[in-house]
Amino acid sequence: MAKVYEFLANGFEEIEGMAPVDILRRAGIDIKTVSISESKYIETSHGITVKADLMFEDTDLSDADLLMLPGGMPGSTNLNAHNGLKRALLKHNAEGRKIAAICAAPMVLGGLGLLKGKHATCSPGFEKYMEGAIYTHELCTVDGNITTGEGPAATLPYAYTILESFVGKEASETLQRKMQFAHLMGNE
Repeated sequence: MAKVYEFLANGFEEIEGMAPVDILRRAGIDIKTVSISESKYIETSHGITVKADLMFEDTDLSDADLLMLPGGMPGSTNLNAHNGLKRALLKHNAEGRKIAAICAAPMVLGGLGLLKGKHATCSPGFEKYMEGAIYTHELCTVDGNITTGEGPAATLPYAYTILESFVGKEASETLQRKMQFAHLMGNE
């Protein structure tokens, strides 16, 4: 079974953090939320408090298939300030394993040089932080081991794209129908 870790920092965008967790868990993917703050309790960008599953310093990422970053501000800035997370992302990328970031969070990947020569998207205005990336302005972009999403409205396509990379197109589409996403998109 795939193993995913999503990193939460104070100020993350709620839908970008929680919707992918919901979708991946519905599909049976083992996804854990990891606080990079001083507490398991994280306050979102709109003042909602959520409890992470794990603390960064207590988490062994050696079994991770995917490391995921939700966007939002100042959440993305807080992610970008965490040296342990940045080291983990660099190691994970060097091993060719999957990384995903949405909204403002691709700035973390850009600052690490992980987007050089890669197609990527982000919240408009943050493309200037995606050093060396080929900005697509798409809802969701996959280039090699890196998946990026544009912003809050792109969260569901982003999450289903990530899901598809683990369970295949047919299983992802089945969940999309069960959650009425296919209907919303006019695919049913």
